[in-house]
Amino acid sequence: MAARVDQLRKIRDAVREAVEPCGCSAECAADIVMAVDEACQNIIRHAYCDDPGGAIELEIERCGEELVVWLRDFAPEVDPDEVKPRALDEIRPGGLGTHLIHETMDSADFIRPESGGGNLLRMVKRIR
Repeated sequence: MAARVDQLRKIRDAVREAVEPCGCSAECAADIVMAVDEACQNIIRHAYCDDPGGAIELEIERCGEELVVWLRDFAPEVDPDEVKPRALDEIRPGGLGTHLIHETMDSADFIRPESGGGNLLRMVKRIR
């Protein structure tokens, strides 16, 4: 899908449609939708710097009692150590996406793509 802000609603709807039949609660589904939305916003704004020519690949799979979400972009590789949430006591708009992802998901880690460059984010949520 295109890495554009105007595609975020379609992405949220697709994620919701994919996870709801997997047996997770409405709260669990909402957490996954929010985490994917925040991650996609970060890809669009930071990885692609709002370049509308970027692409995002999304895959969701059930592995036992967990849902695994894979988000892949083809932007320049990021240093995972540089992707950190800002301090919560620092009052200003924005900058909470990474914090929200780590609060709502059971894990979120960057994995080096096997080929093609870019970035691959793996997020896991236990089904509840």
